Amino acid sequence: MIGSREPRDHYLEIFRAREAARGGARDWTAPLRRGALDAFAAAGFPTTRQEAWRHTSVAPILAVPFGPDGDTGRNGITREAIERYTFEPWDCSHLVFVNGRFSPALSRLRPLPEGVVVTSLAEAVAKHRDLVEPHLGRIAATEGRPFTALNTAMLADGAFIGVPDRVVVPGDIHLLHVSTPHGGPVVSWPRTLVVAGTGSQVAVVESFVSHGAPGPCFTSPVSEVVVGDGAGVEHYRIQREGDKTSHVAGIVARVGRNGSFGSWNVSLGGALTRNDLECVLGGEGAQCRLDGLYVGTGTQHVDNHTSIDHVRPHCSSQEFYKGVLDGHARGVFDGRIIVRPDAQKTDAHQVNRNLILSEDALVDTKPQLEIFADDVKCTHGATVGQLEDDALFYLRSRAIGLEMARNLLIQAFMSEILHRIRIDAIRAGLECLLYTRMPHGHRPEGCV
Repeated sequence: MIGSREPRDHYLEIFRAREAARGGARDWTAPLRRGALDAFAAAGFPTTRQEAWRHTSVAPILAVPFGPDGDTGRNGITREAIERYTFEPWDCSHLVFVNGRFSPALSRLRPLPEGVVVTSLAEAVAKHRDLVEPHLGRIAATEGRPFTALNTAMLADGAFIGVPDRVVVPGDIHLLHVSTPHGGPVVSWPRTLVVAGTGSQVAVVESFVSHGAPGPCFTSPVSEVVVGDGAGVEHYRIQREGDKTSHVAGIVARVGRNGSFGSWNVSLGGALTRNDLECVLGGEGAQCRLDGLYVGTGTQHVDNHTSIDHVRPHCSSQEFYKGVLDGHARGVFDGRIIVRPDAQKTDAHQVNRNLILSEDALVDTKPQLEIFADDVKCTHGATVGQLEDDALFYLRSRAIGLEMARNLLIQAFMSEILHRIRIDAIRAGLECLLYTRMPHGHRPEGCV
């Protein structure tokens, strides 16, 4: 309950206020927003009685009267402050969003090949309807997904990346989402749409950070990724928000014939984090790779739900997620691979490994295979363990202290995921960040 009101009513009021602020104008997204609101109103917020949310309660989110940020400017954020969050030196395009709103003054766009569109979603809706309308709201379904429905209903701004056929985008495109409390608890609903044409290639990084005095924030982003026939999209998500932030995200990718989708999902911050990642291999010969790392300390709760849907034959998928949990943290991994009747010659493999560092930390892991075809090669597995005594003894016998020995083993466990990250600046930045979170851990050269 938010005061004397139901949480659903609170967000319905926000929707009505936002629509009124539009001045009664009805752009072409109005039916999309209204349909999504109806889906949200019908479903309401999820509860732990629902199987998909059995291990994750959203009650902490619903107890806070989050409101949208009325300031569409920088909220006092400077370029110098932004540099702390951009993995410098990193020569790429940076698009900065403050509480879900695009900030041109804080952004930096590098020269791009002809025909490539990288802009705010609000501008794309107004100026590039022909590129946006066929995909926006059609990739990420709203039925049965209340947070995706709410994001769609509140649709206002975010990022649009459109790559024409057979164009390779050099460098990387970084979408930096900054949450900052501004006059009270703030909620934002950033939306990202990536459309990669036939035979194109692009790498997109979405990172989420908190700035300023610690205060309650709620970030609920949705990303839709369209991978055309023979195209390749690399998608990185790095969540390192503050300990008073809740983060509930939806990511959906649809991959065409012989297309390739790579996902690297790193969750480090936030009090409550939920990532729903869905990849649909809808064209013959499509492939995807999902890598993830989640690290929880204190009372953090991090939940990763993934789904890989093999629709057509000769598709392949590789999924590898790792979790490190300390203190009273709780982790959830729910990975689902579906092989449809027509998806013969499927090659799918899924692994989840977890490292528990304290007696009070807990992880729930549930790898799943649903196979409806008979000519496939599929495996899945999960492990939950602690640091090995033999390995600790070996390091300590080499005059390495206990804390240092523990940290070396933890670093080795995480590095298997970090070393799969292609972008050097991100990999090095994450390694430094993780080292600083370890008690009495040494820092590699270059970390500050």
